[in-house]
Amino acid sequence: MSGVYRLALAAASGLLLYLSSPGSGGHGLIAWLALVPLLLATRGLASWRHCALLGLLAGLIYHLPLLRWIMVVLGEHGGVAMPVAALALVLLALYMSLYLALLTALLPLLTPWGAPPDRGRGDRLALLVMPWAVPVIWVGLDLLRSRLFTGFPWQDLAYSQYRFPLLIQAADLAGHYGISFVIVLVNTQLALLLSRTRRHQGFPLPLLPALLLPVALVLYGSWRLAQLEQDTPTTTMVSVVQSNIAQDDKWDYDHQATTVERYLELSRQALAARPELIVWPETALPFFPLEHELFQRVESFAAAQESCLLVGAPHRERDAAGITRYFNSALLLAPVKPGQETDPLAGIYHKQHLVPFGEYIPLRRLLPFFAPIVETLGDFTPGPGPTLLNCNQRRLGVLICYEAIFPRLARQMTAGGADLLINITNDAWFGPTNAPHQHLSMAVLRSVENRRSLARAANTGISALVGPDGRIRQATGLFVADQRSALLPLPAHSGQTSLFTDGGHLFAPGCLLLLIAGIIRRVYVRMIPLRYRP
Repeated sequence: MSGVYRLALAAASGLLLYLSSPGSGGHGLIAWLALVPLLLATRGLASWRHCALLGLLAGLIYHLPLLRWIMVVLGEHGGVAMPVAALALVLLALYMSLYLALLTALLPLLTPWGAPPDRGRGDRLALLVMPWAVPVIWVGLDLLRSRLFTGFPWQDLAYSQYRFPLLIQAADLAGHYGISFVIVLVNTQLALLLSRTRRHQGFPLPLLPALLLPVALVLYGSWRLAQLEQDTPTTTMVSVVQSNIAQDDKWDYDHQATTVERYLELSRQALAARPELIVWPETALPFFPLEHELFQRVESFAAAQESCLLVGAPHRERDAAGITRYFNSALLLAPVKPGQETDPLAGIYHKQHLVPFGEYIPLRRLLPFFAPIVETLGDFTPGPGPTLLNCNQRRLGVLICYEAIFPRLARQMTAGGADLLINITNDAWFGPTNAPHQHLSMAVLRSVENRRSLARAANTGISALVGPDGRIRQATGLFVADQRSALLPLPAHSGQTSLFTDGGHLFAPGCLLLLIAGIIRRVYVRMIPLRYRP
């Protein structure tokens, strides 16, 4: 196979991966064959360096359009010069591509994929090892990416399936990593079959065990959906409000009163559905509410209703040392019965996992050109940990914006007793890009993993109400002022959790440990000749 042909195959994989992602204009099912060209390009290639370059090429073609929203966030809204924003996009895409480059570099080192294909022992080993080794490496690297440098697990492969409930139900067993594992396994099987077809070989019997897993995925999904349809759970009516406030107007002092009134008007419309909870987006209130007179309008509205009201807002407080701390927060306001003089503020949650270069600047002195992004309010402080809010005997687990992409946070909330997951976000930063679709897809998987309904309120969209099966009950469009309501199922009791919540989340760490063990074994085997050298 010529070098040009291998490069073309790698580029094709990058394009297919992008077309499988939400908001790309393609289709999620493309993910089930997107890696096949890249795997065929590395077949029989013994040089790990050449394999790494092929993976890097595929990764860049995939991630540059996938992450193009970085240009909008930094350039249009962050005050960063466009050349610097473009450089940031390239650097982030390059960083993300390194994981795909590492995957392909490890193929000739840890598997027989780099050996010349034949009918002998090497071919049999490839049939036995490859279907399982590649998914293990993939998931292990995905987990690594979610932890290094505070983590950036943006748009893992499983999220491409968020619109196919049948294919994502197994996320309640091993998380979205389990779905990614099966997708990569199917890609590897197809690559093996195609490489044998080119050599006119028959169907390989050693592949049969690996074929059972995707079949089991579909069967489990069908059974789980049928089971959920037969259940008659307790439900709660939830409304989400989307005001569609332009990012440029959001922090304008002259627009504050108009902003509050728009939210209140949409909330009054939502009251027709008689919700138990109304949810406003992240930083819906563009001021520090406990210090601002406009907050009295919001408190009066909440106190007079039978619904709880969850609002996103910045918050600041002075600690014992006299230092002012800023938080990205969610405030829960509860109804007040006539004659009572209680404070409607029932609880507050501070965002735990902040966005690097969005809510704080790592190494700020070394990277001063990113400072305008957070100059509006100053750097935020992370919250102390998982905090559940109580609304009418319902316990709410709140995920603010970026927190929805981290499975650990939603799992901790659920394990702590959350009956309902809430995701509030301000996706106006992304502009008319593919990012709002990607962000929604990740929130949907949090719902399935923990078997909890999820209400998502986004300033400019996409706001959605999601059942524990991942089905979107109601959703808004982008860049429209709207409100939506839906009955969301609740668990029979707070202690009812999924296998993922209880222990299935260890699947991905297990894959990473297997990957590390394989690398250690490879290093040890290479060192044996040195130990016996005269």
